[in-house]
Parts: sequence; C-alpha cells; structure tokens
Amino acid sequence: MEDSEIRAALDRHWAASDANDFEAEHRIYREDAVLEYPQSGERIRGRHNIQASRSAQPNKKRFTVRRILGAGDLWITELVLTYDGRPSYTVSIMEFRDGQVARETQYFGDPFEPGSSRVQWVERMS
Repeated sequence: MEDSEIRAALDRHWAASDANDFEAEHRIYREDAVLEYPQSGERIRGRHNIQASRSAQPNKKRFTVRRILGAGDLWITELVLTYDGRPSYTVSIMEFRDGQVARETQYFGDPFEPGSSRVQWVERMS
C-alpha cells in the first residue's frame, strides 16, 4: 500500500472518529489488531473488541487532528481528543501490516499551566 493510500485511510479514520461513526472508524484495523493504553495498563485484542470498547464510552468525544506523520508501516497522529469539553493531548502510534492497523498505542496528556520558572520565555499557544 502506498503512503498516500495510508494517509487517506488515516484521514477517513479520524473523520469517522470525530463523527462517532464507529463502523467507519474501525475499518482501518485488522481483525487481529491490538490497541494499548500504556498509562492505564490496558490492552484490547481484536477489531471487534476495540470497536465495542469505544462504542461503550459514554462521554461526548471530539477529535481534532494537529498533524499526521509517517511512512511505510509506521504512522503517528498528534491530536486533541476532547471528552465532554475537556481536552486531552493525544499521540496515536499506528503500525500497519498489509494496509491495515495491526497495533496502535495511544498516549494521553492533560493540559497544565506553564511553570513559573520559565514564564518569561513562554508564548501562549491557542
């Protein structure tokens, strides 16, 4: 699969995620895909289980992609995942095999105020 095809599949995936279209969101995954959340120690095996776990999530979610980088079988998406209006800065690392995601690892970070020791060098981002 060409990089441009994977990039287009990622664009469709994140658009479907933002629209809560769980069927379209999970077309990108292999049947035997593995999803890991290292911060909570969770591992979910299988596309069906990944989709079911996300469908059961009760919060209102929004996905704003900041950038997608990658080539070949390794792609990284930096995004803001907003749960019920609270942003979580997220990195998704996807490993592809035969044109579909075989493994995804997601890391989440909550926003925080800049430290007072560096305030004179800080430019606030929007």
